Amino acid sequence: MELVCSNCLSVNRIPDTKLHDKPICGKCKQSLLPAKPIELTDQSFSKFIARTELPVLVDFWAPWCGPCRMMAPAFAEAAAQLSPQVVLAKLDTEAHPQAAAPFNITGIPTMILFQGGSEIRRQSGMMSAAQIAQFVS
Repeated sequence: MELVCSNCLSVNRIPDTKLHDKPICGKCKQSLLPAKPIELTDQSFSKFIARTELPVLVDFWAPWCGPCRMMAPAFAEAAAQLSPQVVLAKLDTEAHPQAAAPFNITGIPTMILFQGGSEIRRQSGMMSAAQIAQFVS
């Protein structure tokens, strides 16, 4: 299985049987599957989504959005619960508009589940950790 390091963007091959062993990047030694949301940027988004073989749930949000800020703890809780089966990531649509633009985000928070670089499904609006876990299952 291939996992992209969110720190250095190196692609790492990890045996499926080792996903629960807290794999680290071979280059920068950072955790490949942190139990917290990963921050994506214009520079990292495309490679991370395309090359990470696990499902990736991205929260498209903005700092000025009250519901986005209110949902952040639930999203972090879901990240801890779902790791290592699903990677949870966040993309600040204000700071990184180029990465968000192709997805025609019309309201935030919007969560999009990606698998193999393709959008599987999306949901707009605030959700609890349990609702997030149900959304990805």
